[in-house]
Amino acid sequence: MLSFKIASKSLLSALLALLFLLFGPYVLAQNENIQEDFPVEMSGVSAILVDFDTGKTLLEYNADQPHAPASITKIMTMLLVMDAVDSGKISLDDIVTVSEHANSFGGSTIFLETGETMSVHDLLKGTAVASANDAAVALAEYVAGSESAFVEMMNQKAAELGMTNTSFKNAHGLDEDGHITTARDIATMSRELMRHEKIFDFSSIWMDSLRDGKTELVNTNKLIRFYQYATGLKTGTTDDAGSCISATAKKDGLHLIAVVLGAPNSNKRNSTAKAMLEYGFANWALAQPEIPQEIFEPVSVIGGVGDWVDVTIRETPKILVKKGEETKLRIVPEFSENVSAPVEAGEQIGVLRFYMDDEQVGEAPAVTVNSVDKLDFFEAISRLFDRLVFGRTE
Repeated sequence: MLSFKIASKSLLSALLALLFLLFGPYVLAQNENIQEDFPVEMSGVSAILVDFDTGKTLLEYNADQPHAPASITKIMTMLLVMDAVDSGKISLDDIVTVSEHANSFGGSTIFLETGETMSVHDLLKGTAVASANDAAVALAEYVAGSESAFVEMMNQKAAELGMTNTSFKNAHGLDEDGHITTARDIATMSRELMRHEKIFDFSSIWMDSLRDGKTELVNTNKLIRFYQYATGLKTGTTDDAGSCISATAKKDGLHLIAVVLGAPNSNKRNSTAKAMLEYGFANWALAQPEIPQEIFEPVSVIGGVGDWVDVTIRETPKILVKKGEETKLRIVPEFSENVSAPVEAGEQIGVLRFYMDDEQVGEAPAVTVNSVDKLDFFEAISRLFDRLVFGRTE
């Protein structure tokens, strides 16, 4: 019996060795190819680099792999708070009374006591800078009435933003079954939060305090201190999530979002995020092309007191281009051949499309500069008389 067991183990070992010889090099090569295709040293299970202005993905690495987000969850919490502030539902000056539920959370906190009062402004500061779980829950309860109701709002907002691989279970980010998202979805909600420019007043703080200096705050995002272009946005670390970050930085008008999930420690996540951001700044630029005036040819007006209407665009769009390829940008106007009166100033009658090679990289609505009234019956008869009798054309 012993000899049979030894023989079986030997046979299994031989079989495993044969399988590795046959397929091992292929598997290793596949993993190496993934690493080689990613232009920076990667520490983490997934990552993505996105441009804020255009939403274009510049780098990605397993960007749709589900992952526990830890306190990066608070990006969605802060987004809903800022939505509520901007809509007038709440104010940054509002005073919040801390519940027993909010007081019950450990981990990163600002040591809120049940019944204590604090402004929305200071709770938001505690959430953004110190990643305080108690502050995040207090804000959630203030906005929605309860954390559970707020979580419903979080998932609804995620659906509206197209975050198809995200499921929130809480407002703070502590590990919980089913509480998952992806690097791509985190970039999406980070970009949406960045539209609230006020958030950078909080996320860019390195050191501050609460309670008249009695509670000191130090940003959990060390890039704020050690990377000159950093603007935010949020870090997170738990046993399930590992070390994660959604790092934002701005240089020469280019505002980028680098998300890293599942790094082994904060130093690795920070170095990876910084390397991704540096790659983006080194290789991409935002261009606002000069548009030749001859592109804006007047458009004829049918049945108007005037025969033509001038065309323009309200604002030249920012176009993301690879550095050194700015001259490849093509502008293609698509205007209506004619329009019927009446025509209002500012009425859209076409679009300017911007291309790099055959890829459309931007567009801008073309609108009328002036208004043209509709030609009424008596004016038409008068014009006809002038043409027939006096040969006048205007």
